[in-house]
Amino acid sequence: MSFDLNSLLRPHIAKLQPYTSARDEYTGKEGVFLDANENPFGSITEQDFNRYPDPYQSALKAEIAKIKAVRPTQIFLGNGSDEAIDLLYRAFCNPGKDNVILLPPTYGMYEVSANINDVEIRKVALTEDFQLQPEKILAAADAKSKILFICSPNNPSANKAKREDVLFLLKNFKGLVVVDEAYIDFSDEPSFTTELDNYPNLLVMQTFSKAWGLASLRLGMAFASEEIIRILNKIKPPYNISGLTQDTVLAAITDKEKVDRMIREILDERDFLQAELEKLPFVQKIHPSHANFLLVKMPNATQVYDDLIEEKVIVRNRAKVLLCEDCLRITVGTRGENEAFLSALSKVNSQIESSRH
Repeated sequence: MSFDLNSLLRPHIAKLQPYTSARDEYTGKEGVFLDANENPFGSITEQDFNRYPDPYQSALKAEIAKIKAVRPTQIFLGNGSDEAIDLLYRAFCNPGKDNVILLPPTYGMYEVSANINDVEIRKVALTEDFQLQPEKILAAADAKSKILFICSPNNPSANKAKREDVLFLLKNFKGLVVVDEAYIDFSDEPSFTTELDNYPNLLVMQTFSKAWGLASLRLGMAFASEEIIRILNKIKPPYNISGLTQDTVLAAITDKEKVDRMIREILDERDFLQAELEKLPFVQKIHPSHANFLLVKMPNATQVYDDLIEEKVIVRNRAKVLLCEDCLRITVGTRGENEAFLSALSKVNSQIESSRH
């Protein structure tokens, strides 16, 4: 497939002179640092945070590259995946002129970022079983369609897209294809990072917020061609990942054994939760899950959601989302949390039933 990235890029971004930070101009670790207007006496905390962090997170990317089997130059790190999403809009979508293709129901930030950046949204709904409609997607696209967002495993439906459909779109969609794999660690599907060298229009997003348990640190990953990564680095804020985040993740990332153990525990609890929900007569459907949550259909979902809050059990109400009518999204918890949820669910359903008679 012939692919010209420059034809997608906003012209002024191609000519942009990026901000040059002090750590861009001198990358050494030793010396008397009088270049960045930092506080030379340390910090008000016990730890010293007075020096600016590595703007390109080189040490951390080197370790991530080993784990993900990619090159460090194929990695962009952002303040959550949301930063990468926003930067893609700013790099490739001319406000008021270009459009993106979204596949509802899907992750809400794609639409929010499009609206913030004044980019037209074209929606092609998933099928009833939450699969892609490749021909309809291509029919909805035109010369101004810059990005296609595919969430797989999908949020909120938890299923994975058919790999052949994604590959077909990578071959035939003329813009960028973003495959958001925030939940890939809970799936048996191999990551699309294995396809990076085959498709120059592919960008894969992953996160440290789910399987790695680092949601509070806000670290998202984007994997793409070196050319695309250079563009994202060009327009990102100079120090977008804090030194504390970089150091914390770098120290923890080698403990793959703990990550694998937590993933196994979550998958075991997902099986337990599904099995227990299947025993409840009022549960109408549990959608197949390749994520760390279940999408569950039941009568009176909104009332159940509200009543669960009264029991101090908080799930996500998806009842008003396209194709998710009467559905609640339930994150897999610990055994104690799952049992508390199941107990509360049975209680509030009994109360609803009693009130109807």
